[in-house]
Amino acid sequence: MEIRDLGIDDLDAVLDNRRRAFGPISASDAQTWRELVTPMLPERRYLGVFDGTRLVAAARTNPFRQWWHGRAMPMGGIGSVTVAPEDRGRGVGRMLMRAVIERCAELGEPVSALYPATTPLYRSVGYEHAGVRHRVTLPSEALRTLSPPDAGVKIRRMGPADAPELMGVIDRVHAAARSSGPLGWDERTWRLWLGDEDDMCYLADDGYVIYRWSGGDIEVDNLVAGSEATARALWSLVGSASSVAKSVRACVDPRDPVLWLLRERSKDEVAQDRWMFRIVDLPAAVERRGFPAGVALDAVVEVDDALRSSNSGMWRLRVADGGCTAETSGPAGSPSRFTIGGLSALYAGVPTATLRRAGLLSGGSPETDDALDAAFGCDAYMIDYF
Repeated sequence: MEIRDLGIDDLDAVLDNRRRAFGPISASDAQTWRELVTPMLPERRYLGVFDGTRLVAAARTNPFRQWWHGRAMPMGGIGSVTVAPEDRGRGVGRMLMRAVIERCAELGEPVSALYPATTPLYRSVGYEHAGVRHRVTLPSEALRTLSPPDAGVKIRRMGPADAPELMGVIDRVHAAARSSGPLGWDERTWRLWLGDEDDMCYLADDGYVIYRWSGGDIEVDNLVAGSEATARALWSLVGSASSVAKSVRACVDPRDPVLWLLRERSKDEVAQDRWMFRIVDLPAAVERRGFPAGVALDAVVEVDDALRSSNSGMWRLRVADGGCTAETSGPAGSPSRFTIGGLSALYAGVPTATLRRAGLLSGGSPETDDALDAAFGCDAYMIDYF
């Protein structure tokens, strides 16, 4: 078996494996996929496993930005992981993922995330369940009435040329909201998505929405708003189709303001997709993350990472003034001991009490647990699927 970068001549074989792994793909979706991945090939973002000349498995690393407590950093979003049906059970997937993790490090992406089709494979290489993609179903009529006629929010249609402005809006809103987990696409990908004729795309000074018709109802891919007025305006725009569409399905922050703006809310109709997360480069990951400005931490932790020895060992984590440093440390009396999956889950806000009961954390003290929870605590979420 050989692992190598994929080229343009390999895409037909990749598509064949995708069909076998995920089911049929339409001609238009296949063309969009080609437009998406072709620029990534010279960037070494698509890896394949070959048995001679036959493609056995493949995986793509998407170049994302991800916000953690409002601070953006590079994130390798792993997608399109496929193994040919006849080669499953041979350890090919784990071999491929080890190479993918090293490629993330080479590309300067200190953290990585993915949506798992199966947990054991990804857990075996250090990923752990971290956050959610939260999908709610809302009555369109309730949304229609959210914005008063004199709200004064200027909303306009947007297209591919608006990608840079949109990216600026997203950055400002997530920074101000101290968001943890949501991702941002690069400009060329935004231009591709904003050119989809089936999507309704609107932009405001501090927010945007992308939605489409789906089976007679409305499906919201993205809606981000930085103020009450903009949230009301964008959601009421979506709800303006209430004479035809009775329901709106939307991917939202679990604490999205729309859930507090609705006049009636007695129960939520919710579906969730779970995503997994991994620290690739420990010192870079903590130093580029945002932290609450009023929290201080000085703790020694011991980390076990079987795949990346550079992450293993004793680390002194110091949080102050909204930032963190990680330095190698000598022996400590009773350090908090993490698997790399456990530390990755903590990074994404999973409480230490959960990690202890799951066997992902041992040692330390209650006082250190409280300090770690205060520093890393968050409700990690994404609204995008990849």
